[in-house]
Amino acid sequence: MKKSFFFLALASIALSSCRTDQPVVEPEVSIETQNSYDDQAALDFLQTHYLDAKGNIKNYVATDTINKKLADLIPAPVTLPSGVIYIVRQGAQPDPGKTIGATDIIKLMSITNSYVATNTDGKSTFVAGYPFRNTVNGSGVPEVDPAYFHVKDEVLANATTQEAKQRSYYEIEGFVEALQLFKSFDLTDESNYNLQGVIIVPSRAAFGRDPYFNYSNISYRNRSFVFNFQVYKTTAR
Repeated sequence: MKKSFFFLALASIALSSCRTDQPVVEPEVSIETQNSYDDQAALDFLQTHYLDAKGNIKNYVATDTINKKLADLIPAPVTLPSGVIYIVRQGAQPDPGKTIGATDIIKLMSITNSYVATNTDGKSTFVAGYPFRNTVNGSGVPEVDPAYFHVKDEVLANATTQEAKQRSYYEIEGFVEALQLFKSFDLTDESNYNLQGVIIVPSRAAFGRDPYFNYSNISYRNRSFVFNFQVYKTTAR
């Protein structure tokens, strides 16, 4: 009898431990709350990162007396009505450069990550970072005509679902909007990079909670994007 009681007690403890160790799944917040988290997390990102000598985004530490936080750069970060934030890196722009059209074929060198903005103890930050594109440390040559900037008409025409026939299924609206505020270089694919800017796209100006193309085998629902980039070339389509 004592043995039976002992084993029952162990089983009870084991079950209790299993329940305690289960990960807590946070419920999806309202769109309005997510938008607020996105905006606050983007501002936090500006305070906690800087650009190195090649324009790469790096983590900023409070003891750093050499580098300037993104928030303190000149020219200062600009926030668009859509919530998109863009930074034009001083001394890293083409002169005179070429205007980027909304339907252009671009060649883009970039390091781009997506994040989820969450709030812990009243502070919103970007977490769960995941690579979207990295041609700087990957192929070493710019990406040509990415669909997230402009999807080809034939792709839409040949799509087999109504969702896939929409531009919003592929294009990251906030990125398209902000990139046109920059000028393009006219560089060969083999040219050394010198990243010209940053674009932070909140989830509502990316895919939000709408259907989207499967770019990287992860969910882009509620994900914000941080583009760190240089436009090597742009050509009218």
